[in-house]
Amino acid sequence: MELYGYFRSSASFRVRIAFNLKGLPYDYRAIHLVKGGGEQLGEAFRALNPEALVPVLVDDDPDGGSFALSQSLAIIEYLDELHPQPPLLPATPAARARVRALALAIACDIHPLNNLRVLRYLVKTLGVSEDDKNTWYRHWVESGLAAIEAQLASSSWTGRFCHGDTPTLADICLVPQVFNGQRLNCDFSTMPTLIRIHERCMTLDAFQRAAPSAQPDAE
Repeated sequence: MELYGYFRSSASFRVRIAFNLKGLPYDYRAIHLVKGGGEQLGEAFRALNPEALVPVLVDDDPDGGSFALSQSLAIIEYLDELHPQPPLLPATPAARARVRALALAIACDIHPLNNLRVLRYLVKTLGVSEDDKNTWYRHWVESGLAAIEAQLASSSWTGRFCHGDTPTLADICLVPQVFNGQRLNCDFSTMPTLIRIHERCMTLDAFQRAAPSAQPDAE
């Protein structure tokens, strides 16, 4: 399997964590999202993913040839179905729904508002200042993760991780978002449960090896 990604992309970070938790090898193909205006906008990469976004997974097609799969959560669930152990979703429908809800709140409600292409549009097209762009970023990350904190702190299902005592899809989404928030000086002082879980995850080899600084294209 080939994984096209960028070291600082939180969506790529999610998929790297999943690969590591599963103990699966992959060939990494770095796509620089900034250099030269963004390699993701080139014709060759757009042929893989017309959305011009990372990550993209390329795998063998059972019927011959290969296929490309985009969207980090789709890739992660594909890996989970292909290699069920260790599972990234809990056993019961209610628990799976909770984990998916936490993951989707991050991947669909928080992350898109601070994605590189959105921030670039704010600055280059709308003329937003760098300071105002960073204020925008921090507002959506802090308000979004404050809601996640409330859910985690109030649930008996929360354990050492977002759900119970083993990492799930929710943790896979949480860690990269917290990492990016810390890089932009977001205030997490009112989110002790969330930070505790983040710190617990980062003691695990699978998360450490997936971190941006550990990638071959890290700058």
